[in-house]
Amino acid sequence: MSRFKKNNYTHTTPFDIPDNYLVGDGDKYKLIKKIGTGASSEVYLGINIAKPEEQVAVKLERFAIRYPLLWRESRLYQTLQEGTGTVGIPKLIWYGQDLDKDYNILILELLGPTLDHFFNICSQRFSLKTVLMLAIDVLRCVESLHSKSYIHRDIKPDNFAMGLGSKSDQVSKHLSLHALH
Repeated sequence: MSRFKKNNYTHTTPFDIPDNYLVGDGDKYKLIKKIGTGASSEVYLGINIAKPEEQVAVKLERFAIRYPLLWRESRLYQTLQEGTGTVGIPKLIWYGQDLDKDYNILILELLGPTLDHFFNICSQRFSLKTVLMLAIDVLRCVESLHSKSYIHRDIKPDNFAMGLGSKSDQVSKHLSLHALH
């Protein structure tokens, strides 16, 4: 059993994920590799076992965490997707629990690299055209959040990512419950 830091969202030991771990409605998605760590969760690349070209982001959070966040995060994504949806917000695919492994599970549309990552790849220089195009997309994301009565309090390049595939020309917003009010 992991030990948790008091008054903190982070865990002290990595998750023990078995090989060929399947998650989602009807065990539809297989975890491939860890791609990130959040405040209270770990993020994995997953694939749809029926359609391997469909990749997703899978967030896992232990039941035993002091302040579980994934349930609230899933409700937030649902709210933002109601009606016309929100520009630049990744699609919520599924939220549920694995009672055998004691995990809360959130499956989202997979996003590409962050703007911070792209900036570093480009030797920390963007052309004026790139800056203006990114600014327009970022403002659309923020405006869309505001239209749903949310204010984002942590706007930075690390919290915006490029889309993938047909959405590769769009900037998407990583959401953090701590940053929304």
